[in-house]
Amino acid sequence: MKNQFISLLKQLVFWLLVFAAGRMLFLLFATASIRADGIPFVEVLSTFYHALPLDVSTACYILTLPFLLTAVRMFQPPASWPLKLNRYYTGLVLFIYLLISVAEPLLYAEWETKLSFKALVYLRHPSEVVRSATNSDLVTGVLLLGGLFALFFVLYRLFVETEPGTLRKPSPAVRAGFLLLAPALLLLGIRGGFGEIPITISQSYFSKHNLLNLAAVNSGYNLFFSIIDHYQIEENNRFVTLPDEQARRLVKELHRVERDTTVSVLKLNRPNIVIVLLESWPGDVIESLGGDPGITPRFHELEKEGLLFTRFYTTGNRSQQAMASIYGGLPSLPVSTLADHPEKYGAVPSLLKRLHSEGYFSAFYFGGQLIYGNIKSYLVYNEFDRLVEGSDFKAELPRGKMGVHDEFLFRRFATDLEVMPRPFFATAFTLSSHSPYDQPGDRPFSTDREADFVNSVHYTDRSLGEFFDAVKKKSWYDSTLFVVSSDHSHASYKGYPLRTFEYHNIPFLLLGGALKDEYRVQQTGRIFTNVDLPQTLLHQLRLPAKEFFWSRDMFNPYSPQFAYFDMVIGFGWKRDYGEIVLNFKDNYFYVKRVDKSREQELENEGRAYIQVLMEDFLAW
Repeated sequence: MKNQFISLLKQLVFWLLVFAAGRMLFLLFATASIRADGIPFVEVLSTFYHALPLDVSTACYILTLPFLLTAVRMFQPPASWPLKLNRYYTGLVLFIYLLISVAEPLLYAEWETKLSFKALVYLRHPSEVVRSATNSDLVTGVLLLGGLFALFFVLYRLFVETEPGTLRKPSPAVRAGFLLLAPALLLLGIRGGFGEIPITISQSYFSKHNLLNLAAVNSGYNLFFSIIDHYQIEENNRFVTLPDEQARRLVKELHRVERDTTVSVLKLNRPNIVIVLLESWPGDVIESLGGDPGITPRFHELEKEGLLFTRFYTTGNRSQQAMASIYGGLPSLPVSTLADHPEKYGAVPSLLKRLHSEGYFSAFYFGGQLIYGNIKSYLVYNEFDRLVEGSDFKAELPRGKMGVHDEFLFRRFATDLEVMPRPFFATAFTLSSHSPYDQPGDRPFSTDREADFVNSVHYTDRSLGEFFDAVKKKSWYDSTLFVVSSDHSHASYKGYPLRTFEYHNIPFLLLGGALKDEYRVQQTGRIFTNVDLPQTLLHQLRLPAKEFFWSRDMFNPYSPQFAYFDMVIGFGWKRDYGEIVLNFKDNYFYVKRVDKSREQELENEGRAYIQVLMEDFLAW
């Protein structure tokens, strides 16, 4: 068994060297950009360290076939055909990977992105690609590809490839051990370790310099999953049902306001802004939103100090979708998410970058792993000044499977807010109300449905109350606006189906010393979604926000009222006069609550909204 493992280990090391060479090539071509950005050489070198987990995962994917061929050789006399097949396979994968590695630096110079399916579309017309490249680019590319392939293939033949006679037929016990242990190790490598969350490209994001993040992401891994994501959402927009001109006219009309104005609810122009993002909280755990008393008593107390939106909705049901909505003003996409498409990040406006230009310091705190759903890559791209996640907390703090419990997250957050540069824009994202609900403390609720979830919300509510007890004593509280909301909803003891607006209703509460007194102990029933936060905040700061097309100002009396949420096979659409939830695939209405005279109007608006959203996304 030792020889078999050594064979796979040598191949693993070989692929890590290939990946490192491709990365070095990318960085060498980007030398001018590195110098222009003033990136320290030590940080450039650290790219190779941060790239290692994803490189190992990629190599383990590649080694799946070599493992199977090694297993075959263990059950027969020494033979050459598995060796030859593995050689041809390795040569093919090596050629493809080096081709990607040679093409990417040239692509980056033009698009400042990695090779993705979008770029591969141009290969449908290879003659145009050749014509658009300079002769020097073509010659350099061919020479690099040929030279690197020859070098690594020779290295493989000399130092990696195992001769047929060196892997002799082992005993049955050894074979059984290899067949059990080797797949487990490969799967562990593919997942990125024993963590609750499998590895994603976010694992490689570590720098404020996006060039280094792109260099750290394994090129083969990135392209492979870019192709998968593309075919998930399809090249053609399946949601096209209206003439393009009509759809765009309807969407433009939906976002038209009679007067570009707003009602100021703040006491000062540049307050600190703190977002408390509550994992999975639905509206029906809030008493004022129809929930049972006692589940979130501390939130209920906070309502007496702020303004609560009672008809506020999430456009998606995943945390990564919420990040794109809150920081980019982008509605949730059916089938895919923005976080899975780093090549499209630049097409989406950034609330963070806008606030940075006004002198805001930004921070994001989370007790778990931000690689979940590629959240980290999106946050890093948005240039948060500080990202704190589970690995940044003291090791001795109590943790659950998902990470540091909420009470300890809030304590660290409150302490750090005290010394942050001002004004600051900071987010705390909780996790204890995410399965497996292993939070500490009592579990006083025994509901028929989702009892574990309800108890976890009650725990986070207590931690939330303790956080506000602490920060209200601070001098900076009077100049701070707090936004307390949820990233998305969750099935609760009320049993609302996912395909309803009742399910997607989430809390949204504004409070803090920066909020004008007349907006305390108030509620509003106007219809908005988490997409509307960017434009609302910017207008309260008296800043322009036209780039956030999909976002609305919640304090403009003339803002139209509507809400949307996505489903993989449809959408929900709500206006003040009715709502529908449509199964697009089967043209079936899960929900239709609207007067017959306005039914077609409501349906056309919803169809237009998702059609234009997806067309724009696919075009970026």
